[in-house]
Amino acid sequence: MKKLSIVLATLLAGLNISTANAVVTLKVHHFLPAASSFNVRVIQPWCEKIAKESNGEMVCQIYPSMQLGGTPPQLVDQVKDGTVDIVWVIPTYAAGRFTKSEVFELPFLTSSAKQGSQALWEYVQKNAMDEYKGIKPLFMHTTEGYVLHSTKPVKTLEDLKGMKIRSATRINAKLIASLGATPVQMPLPNVSDSISKGVIDAAMVPWEGVPATKIHEIVKYHLDAPAGGPRFSNSIFLFGMNQAKYDSLTPALKKVIDNNSGLAASAWAGATGFDAIVEPFSKMAKDRGNTVATLAPAELERWKKASDNVDDDWVKEANGKGADGAKLLEDARALLKKYEK
Repeated sequence: MKKLSIVLATLLAGLNISTANAVVTLKVHHFLPAASSFNVRVIQPWCEKIAKESNGEMVCQIYPSMQLGGTPPQLVDQVKDGTVDIVWVIPTYAAGRFTKSEVFELPFLTSSAKQGSQALWEYVQKNAMDEYKGIKPLFMHTTEGYVLHSTKPVKTLEDLKGMKIRSATRINAKLIASLGATPVQMPLPNVSDSISKGVIDAAMVPWEGVPATKIHEIVKYHLDAPAGGPRFSNSIFLFGMNQAKYDSLTPALKKVIDNNSGLAASAWAGATGFDAIVEPFSKMAKDRGNTVATLAPAELERWKKASDNVDDDWVKEANGKGADGAKLLEDARALLKKYEK
């Protein structure tokens, strides 16, 4: 009996140690390749930071390129229903579900990713958290703004006529249509192949997405808005966690997550993931002999005027869903002004 007691005590002690040292593994799912800039510069460092600050009690298992199945628009539901723990996603891929949030995708609104990301985070916390039920946003961000990558030079509105242009979201598609071109909505990983096969003539893509998809090796022309001003269009991004998974964490692990979430994390994601790579990634295109140009200021005003209806349509749609669209747009603009510098 004495020997049996010793054996049982030893087993229980081992069980307690095992339980105390149980590691929480967070499944992180997204749609870009492992070598993509954002995965390397933002997602991996974020995961390394929470592993270090939790003393190894919480780690990530990153699944890029939709390795756990599904399509990019389904990522929102995957994290909401707990199929995965964390996603990085453009929530407006799920069209019509994030109407209030997508105000930041309207044309000629944001000038930089850091500005847009901080404004987006504060705006969503204030106006749109009801769109994220079941999901805990950890940080949110925008791109620095979309650039037009094309197989032929574009300098005026007239040059866009008859062109088929990739759009990321429905707001981006409305902008392209308002400028006289034909939008073709598709996820980023499909862009290069579609250009090569002639399915599209150009794509609206931020510089961040260029190296991973090798767009600069397929097209010869890149057009941006004048430096320092609002760019053509944008997309909003969510790095979000399943709410139930967060709620299941110990207070200490919740604190680690909280310390790496919010406004500061959003500013970091935008600045590090997008603003910081504009110069080196555009240089990659120039080094191949591509033309990297900016739209003339007078022509920019023509593009803005042609797309005025996109803002109006969004306000009407938001009103139709019970929101005050004009007030939300005004709030978004005020927050962008707040974070302009």
